[in-house]
Order: sequence, then structure tokens, then C-alpha cells
Amino acid sequence: MRGLILAAGRGSRLKDRTEDRPKGLVALNGHPLIAWQLHALRGAGIDDIALVGGYRSDSLKQFNLPIFENPRWAETNMVRSFMCAADWMTERPVIVSYSDIVYDASTVARLAADPAEIAISFDPDWLTLWSARFADPLSDAETFRLDGRDLVIDIGRKPKSLDEIRGQYMGLLKFTPTGWRTFAQILNALPTERCDKLDMTSTLRLLIEHGTAIKAVPAAGPWAEVDNEIDLALYAKADSPIKLPPGPV
Repeated sequence: MRGLILAAGRGSRLKDRTEDRPKGLVALNGHPLIAWQLHALRGAGIDDIALVGGYRSDSLKQFNLPIFENPRWAETNMVRSFMCAADWMTERPVIVSYSDIVYDASTVARLAADPAEIAISFDPDWLTLWSARFADPLSDAETFRLDGRDLVIDIGRKPKSLDEIRGQYMGLLKFTPTGWRTFAQILNALPTERCDKLDMTSTLRLLIEHGTAIKAVPAAGPWAEVDNEIDLALYAKADSPIKLPPGPV
């Protein structure tokens, strides 16, 4: 099993904190976000790890890991960054992680153990986190519906009610080489301009429309997303309602 961290973006909503570094190097409780991800991946037994860089990618060299470059990071979306690591995806199963989330090694292990060709982690208790982050949780949440086999049937749309949300997608995925080939085949058939602008949940929804099975695997431990300075302040509070997973020491 391999790990791939998508760290090409700046994260402009973090303002001056990302003036000289990509979003994944913003500190949470004294450690860069990527250090939290590496801690969880390695805690799950994954040591073969690479990064996808773009904005100020030289700063990622501190981790002494392979770096795939997305030179068009400013004009493309995360899916295009992901595709820059195509060669990494073809040989062994890979856990793919956003660079702005923190999660537990047990969640990685559970996702890695699932036999599906494509699987994603989700938080069934999402409302606790969203209620702490947003005055109106529905304002930022996305639809997430499953069938009786825990396969995703809808993801990434604007929900009209809580009934459309079984959980929230976390930004943590698993692909086998077969799953990756399915993913790449569908995307490579699209016009370049459309592929450049696709976000991940829209891409997952496109795969589902093409008949691709995507397994939903519930998180096994706490997790958090860092999207802006308000999130950082929330997690730093001594009385924060959000419990962070174990981090690097």
C-alpha cells in the first residue's frame, strides 16, 4: 500500500499564512498539516509515500519524499494535480489524501483494508464538526447518500435537507490499480478544459454516473478539516468541542 498527499494548492482563505508556503504546510498545534497526515499514514503501516506539489513546491522538499509537480496548479483543480501522479497509481493500491485534513491511523487502516477498487472515507457524525464550524451546517455541507451495500449513490451536491446527508466525505480515498485505470479512462475521455476544472466530488459523481462502484467506509477515529483561520482558532481552543486525532510529537 502506498500513500499520496495532494499538496499543490495555496489555500487562499488562510490569507497571509500561505504567502510563503502551500496550504499543507500551515501549522496546526505546532506541526505542519502534512506532518499530521504522514503520522497517520505511517501509523497505519504505509511508508511508501509521495506528494503532489505546485504552489511553492520547493518547500515540500523538507519531507524527503518523491514530489510530482503540477506546473498548472493555479489554473487547474485538485483532480488534475492527482493525475500528475499517474505513474504512482498503476503498480499498487494507494491511499490518497488531501493536504488540509487530519485523521487517525485507524481510519487509514480501515480504508486500506476494504477490498473495493475505489473507496472513500466518510464521517457519519459530521454534524458535530459542521455545527462547530458553521452557524448553518447546511450552508457548507454536501449531499452524501448510500445504497444498502454502502455504495455511494450521490455526493457533492447542495443539500436541501439533512435527510440527504448520511455523512460527509473527508478527502481520503483508496484506489487499487484497477480502480485508478477506471478513474483515468473516464477523465481522459473528457475535454481538457472540463477536466481542468473538475473538483473531486464532481469527479466521483461522474464515475458513479458511468456505473463505477465507489465504496463508503466510515471513519474509525476523529478527524478535522482546515479551510480557514476560523478553523485553526476552533481547534486551538482548550474547550473546543472537536477532538483532534493523535498528532506528531
